[in-house]
Amino acid sequence: MFWSAPLSADGLHHPQIVAVDARVDPAACRSMVEVRQGVDALDRALVALLAERQRYMDAAARIKPDRGAVHDDARIEDVVAKVLASAEAHHLSPAIAEPVWRTLIDRSIAHEFSVYDRTRS
Repeated sequence: MFWSAPLSADGLHHPQIVAVDARVDPAACRSMVEVRQGVDALDRALVALLAERQRYMDAAARIKPDRGAVHDDARIEDVVAKVLASAEAHHLSPAIAEPVWRTLIDRSIAHEFSVYDRTRS
């Protein structure tokens, strides 16, 4: 399953590399300090990725022709299906993946509505 990525104005996608701080592999952790350091490192990387995702929502708000296009049930279900397939491949529990992404999508739509309204008034 392939996920498409929007292209930049010049026709090329130039993603930034998200660095993840050094950490002990979870299977090798021997202390809660190592566990917490690993979680904290991943959280910092996730924040960077979520910030980039938010910038795509900003772009969507700029590009969509009308406010009614901001919420798209078919797209929501498509995203969730892709996430669940990826979650399975990476051994992420669907009980974690689905509610996390549905909340992320819900908050992203609210953000997109806010940006849409702010840039159109």
